[in-house]
Amino acid sequence: MLDIEARTMRKILRRFIPLLTLCFVVAFLDRVNVGFAALTMNRDLGISASTFGLAAGLFFVSYFVFEVPSNILLERFGARRWIARIMFTWSLFSAATAFVQGASSFYAIRILLGAAEAGFFPGIVFFLTLWVPATYRARVIGGFMAAMPIASVVGSPLSGYLMSLDGVFGLAGWQLMFLIEAFPSLILAVLVWKTLRDSPKQAEWLTDDERNWLSSTLEAERASQTPMMKHGVLNLARSPVVLLTALAYFGITGFNYGLSFFLPQIVKGFDLTIRQVGYVSALPFLAGAVGMVLWSKHSDRTGERRAHLLIPLSLAVAGLSGSTLVTAPITKLLLLCVASLGVFSSLPVFWTLVPRLLSSATAAAGIALINSLGNLSGFINPYAVGILKDATGRFDAGMQLIAAIGVLAIVILFFITRGKRAHAGSDRMTSRLQNP
Repeated sequence: MLDIEARTMRKILRRFIPLLTLCFVVAFLDRVNVGFAALTMNRDLGISASTFGLAAGLFFVSYFVFEVPSNILLERFGARRWIARIMFTWSLFSAATAFVQGASSFYAIRILLGAAEAGFFPGIVFFLTLWVPATYRARVIGGFMAAMPIASVVGSPLSGYLMSLDGVFGLAGWQLMFLIEAFPSLILAVLVWKTLRDSPKQAEWLTDDERNWLSSTLEAERASQTPMMKHGVLNLARSPVVLLTALAYFGITGFNYGLSFFLPQIVKGFDLTIRQVGYVSALPFLAGAVGMVLWSKHSDRTGERRAHLLIPLSLAVAGLSGSTLVTAPITKLLLLCVASLGVFSSLPVFWTLVPRLLSSATAAAGIALINSLGNLSGFINPYAVGILKDATGRFDAGMQLIAAIGVLAIVILFFITRGKRAHAGSDRMTSRLQNP
């Protein structure tokens, strides 16, 4: 049995994870490279920090609106077709960002990009629940989600280099960056179409005994699952469990997008060239990538989730808030590395908990709802940070706001995970949450 398990999982991980991770790398890069563009685009278009923050955040408004419908359609049409469609359309709108002329067109293209990408991440998480047994899930999701910091590790120097090529082909550096960084998504859309399968039954590359082991293992897990939500998709939006989890995720993603959208501008304050900004901005995300992979593996190996979620989130709060209290560039950068390490290490552990709250019938829509509600931080936080930057001339107040919301996330997760750990009290807590 162990031999069948090892062979099956090795084949699945080799076939899907490198491709999905690469897809998420280019997805996240296309989402946040606007943070680098701001170094010169804001001046070229004559827009303020608050206007930039609003435009960057509008991505998440349409992302929120279309997230759940997109995941429902993914179930209908299958992951292979729908994820390929998502990647193709977002690449077109990402490239079109190169041709914005002012605030209005910038707002419009960010809204279209958010609508195009809606459903990608929760669709992948749902796809993995159909292929990966629970005992492997944290490390697999951790490896997949490492694409977020990896996108910035790779994309920061690349974006800095492309931004420095002002005037090539008669384009500004930020225009060239948007065009070139959108192209890989088109290629990967074709690979997704050819490689993904919608269920283990379609895995022609597995032997009969491997396919039977995988199907029976996943079915046994679903049969033994005791979800906190049992009443269908329509009740998800008014479930206190789902809403509290989404609010906690709002706090977590606030760190992520605060760093992704504003770190290049913070680092530019160290009196560096644009290329140097690219290399230095990669360092916090490198720390996040290493922490994410190693921490999720340790969580799987020990079987412990609660401390593996709360400890790194506490580090994120300490690092980001601490970075606003110092002025020395090296110290500020070190604390930003701590913040990045903390938030990215917490993400895969968080997403191993979410499917346990939902029935198999509502998993796709529930994951999408939590993800979309939480990602509204990508709208609210950048806009708030931009307003505070215009008002104070610094990013410190905005980073402190993000850290404060992160504290709220820790408090929520402290109580939710406490209930999950105490089996005798879990059902009572769940009942109170579902029937206030």
